[in-house]
Order: sequence, then C-alpha cells, then structure tokens
Amino acid sequence: MSLQTRFTRKFQIEHPIVLAPMDYASDATLAGAVSAAGGLGLVGGGYGDRQWLHDQFDAVQDGTVGCGFITWALGQQPELLDETLQYGPRAIFLSFGDPTPYAESIREAGVPLICQISDLEQAKQAIGAGADVLVAQGGEAGGHGLGTRSTFTLVPDVADLIARSSPETLLLAAGGVADGRGLAAALTLGADGVVVGTRFWATPEAAIPSTAHERALQATGDDTIRSSVYDIVREKDWPREFTGRVLHNDFVKRWHGQEAQLTAALASAKTGFVQAVAQQDYDEANMIVGESVGMVRRIVPAAEVVELMASEAEALLDGRYAGWVSSEPS
Repeated sequence: MSLQTRFTRKFQIEHPIVLAPMDYASDATLAGAVSAAGGLGLVGGGYGDRQWLHDQFDAVQDGTVGCGFITWALGQQPELLDETLQYGPRAIFLSFGDPTPYAESIREAGVPLICQISDLEQAKQAIGAGADVLVAQGGEAGGHGLGTRSTFTLVPDVADLIARSSPETLLLAAGGVADGRGLAAALTLGADGVVVGTRFWATPEAAIPSTAHERALQATGDDTIRSSVYDIVREKDWPREFTGRVLHNDFVKRWHGQEAQLTAALASAKTGFVQAVAQQDYDEANMIVGESVGMVRRIVPAAEVVELMASEAEALLDGRYAGWVSSEPS
C-alpha cells in the first residue's frame, strides 16, 4: 500500500514517513530499516561524534539514508558536513540554528536540505536559506525545541506561509505523530509527510536498551516534561531558548526549577547521573521521549511501524474508518 505525496515523489520513496535523526538512537540499523520499508531514514549526527558518524555511513549503502545535525553544534565542527556529504546522503536535516552558512555547500553537493523549524520566523529564515523541505515541529515532540507552538496549529500556519511565498517548498509535520491518525491529520493540515521520533525510538532496531522500552510502555504523555536539567548535567551548551522533552522522573523532580542549585552541585550530580545511565536506572537517567509515548503499546519492528502508519492513514483519508480502532492493543 502506498500513500503518495509531493514528498514521496521528490524523494522517490513509497511512504511520506521520515525517521527523526535522534542522536545515537537513529543509527545505521534503524535508519536503514526505515528506508528499506519505504520511508526515509536519517542518521542522527547529533553533537558531532565523528567516528560514530563515519561508522554509521560505512555500514549502509551510499544514498540510502540521510543525516541530521544540531546546527549550533555543527558550527563547532563544520568540517563534519563536508565529510558527510562525501557519502552522498539522501538529505541533510538541520535543526536548532541558522542553516544559511551550510546551505550553499549542501546545494552544490546536489543533496536536498531539510530544515526543522519551531515558529514562523524560523520558517522564513529557512525558506530564505533555500531549504527544500521545512519540518514544522510542535512542542509535543521528544527532545529539544522551542516548545512554544503546537503541531496542530503550527503546521497549517507554515503551510499557508509556504503557499504564499515559496510554493515549491515541501512541508513535514513533527511532534506527536505516532500512528496513522497523526499522518492523516498532518496531510489534512497541509503537510506533505511526517517526521517520527518516539514511535521509531520504540522499535528493536533503535539503539535503545530494552529496559528503557519497558519503562516507556508504562508511560503516557502526562509523564513527560520540557526541561533543561539533563542538558546541565550532561554539560551540553544548548541555547537558553531550547528545552528538551523527557520522561518526568525523580531526577527531574529534584532539579527542575532548581537549575542554579544543580549547576552548583554539578560534580556530585553528574557522578550519580553517569552511574544511573550505566545501570539503566530511568528514575535518574534521561529518557528522551515525546508526548506520543502514550500511544506506544508494543515494541515492533520499524517496517511494521511504517506499514501500519501508512495503511491506517490511507484508510482514514479514504473514509474507510467510521471510527478509530487502534492497531496497538492495550
């Protein structure tokens, strides 16, 4: 079953479903699985672990997956972009910063540029930089973002902006999309496809411990929170305007709202955090998931996620579901 849009036609893929380039979780195995299932897999370049990044692209056939970077972190190692472009990626996905300094190199390499944005000003900046695709990310998403807009209102706002000023630019929706309902809604709102993080995070191909998956199966969207405490303890120098959505746990309860005290106690807090990560203790270790974690009820292969999401969305859009019965039984 195939759900064709402008995005699938441009990228010559079967389904308008993109793997979010989640740092480390979106490795060659997961990205390759999503691409093989007819979506677009993206390796998570994250903060710029050079050896890890090369290892991932060495493990896949050139041109089968793309790569995502945290833009402000890429600025600290700009040479990583040229090194990645040598692999002929399907796309480069930039988030959290001005894409302009990198756009020309990406364009000259003949690689599509995907820019994730969180408000209309960022959308205008990305269009000005020549982005081929915008990703409108709502605050429901796991991980970092501005967290100031909802996917349900941001996507149509950006769709209207594109229609007025750059109709050839494509649009993807991100944040809260975990099943066919989310994909169908995104297409109805004017998107050409979706970017999916948490649902692919909860697959056996993701580089995620099974204990984290087990914890996620017990969580709902109410169990997540936007916070900067894990950025502090991991010593990640995120711009102040960005927070990250994570599982609300004992560590967050202790330090959220007490960021100055956490900074003052960083040495001891970091020791405990590192131990918790090693022990897979998610009362203290970070679990980066979005509000859609409550829609995840099974750990299933990435290919099954892609096929179910696409078939359910097509059925909804065709009016073949009078009501919704989730394919993920409780």
